[in-house]
Parts: sequence; C-alpha cells; structure tokens
Amino acid sequence: MKPYNEQQTKKEQVEAMFDNIAPSYDRLNHILSFQIDRIWRSRVVRIVRKLKPQRVLDVATGTGDLAILLARKIEGAKVVGVDLSEEMLNVARRKVESAELNERISLEKGDAEGLTAIATESVDVATVAFGVRNFEDLEGGLREMHRAIRRGGKIVVLEFSTPRNRLVRWVYAQYSHHLLPAIGGLISKDKQAYIYLPESVDEFPSPERFSEILEGVGFSDVKRRSQSFGIAHIYEATK
Repeated sequence: MKPYNEQQTKKEQVEAMFDNIAPSYDRLNHILSFQIDRIWRSRVVRIVRKLKPQRVLDVATGTGDLAILLARKIEGAKVVGVDLSEEMLNVARRKVESAELNERISLEKGDAEGLTAIATESVDVATVAFGVRNFEDLEGGLREMHRAIRRGGKIVVLEFSTPRNRLVRWVYAQYSHHLLPAIGGLISKDKQAYIYLPESVDEFPSPERFSEILEGVGFSDVKRRSQSFGIAHIYEATK
C-alpha cells in the first residue's frame, strides 16, 4: 500500500511523507508509543552489542535514534545510517552533532533497495527499526542488506506486528486506527501519514511469513522475539 492516493511510486510517496512529518516525528513517536519504542531499541542494541561489530549499517535510519544508541553502546563501532528522506536525515544530523558522534556515525541519503554507497560484504551487522514495511520492494531491500553484510554477519530487524491475543489485538486496533491518526494528524498536520502507518502494519507479513522471506533471500538461523504481547517483533538472522 501507499501513503497517499497518488500516481507516484510507493518509494516517492514514502519519501514525501517522512519529509512532511520529520519536524514532529520524534516527539510524536515517543508520545504515541508511550516510550516503549525506546525499550525495544535498547533490546536491539543488546543483541547487536553481543556480536562485537566494528561496522554497522542502519537502514531506514530516520532521525537516527537507533544509530546513535548503537554508537554509544558499542565501543569502537562505526555506524552508517541510510535513509530515503532528506528531512529526517537533517534531524538525525543535528542529533548526531549534539551527541558529539560525528566521528562514529555517517549519514547517507539512499534507497534500501539500492545501497550503492555500501560495498559488498563490508558490514558486520545491518539493522532496521520500523522501516522494512515501508520498502517498496521488501525482498529487494533485504537482498541488498544481505549483499552488504559479510559472511557470518547478522541482520537484526525491529518491526511492528499484529498481536495474536484477541483482546490485545482489539485494544491495539482501536488505538492505532482511531486515536493515533487523530493525535498524529493534529500535531504533524499530515493525518494521512498516521492513517498509513498503522494500516501498513496490518498489511505487513506475519512473523512466520517474514521469517520465511528472510530465509528466501539467503539468511539462515532466523530467530524472532515477540515484544509487548506481539505488538512488535525483533528478528535476527545470519548470512
């Protein structure tokens, strides 16, 4: 699905959407998730830190929250953040500079399905937090990440999912499809973006199917961890 009902490609619309909501994105993200997104990202970092990577690629880096956390928590690691939206990257650049991490984090405007600035087998770990469901070509983006990761390296993905428990699913649906668009639209002035974001979760493959897709593009030893009653999952797989 696409954010807007226009003739542009999904990629073009996703770029425009995140450019639109970049100024309010961090504030809304933390408010609307009740800060739980910080906990989930910290769990991703703990997984990556155990791998002791020297070079990490953070795809769909957005405003840089995960990239900054990775650089802070993993001694000596260099992080390359790639994102489609220049406005999101502008926010990330200010945060990286404020954190005095310019020597450890580099930010590039780029396309997940064509990581032209990233050499083959040049990173130890690739991460994505809440970004894979926005790929125009999901398998294409995952293949590009597979190409960039060295043999024996890992991919770690954090993404929303649909809860299995009926009560949790109902409560989550009421919140995400009614309250979230109202608040998100009011603050960001782009209600359609906050209609698209929860609807894109509904359309994203189930955890089982996404695990199969990871295997299909060449990853092995796929593990998945349910977060907060299945509202999100962390996936880990090996090249």
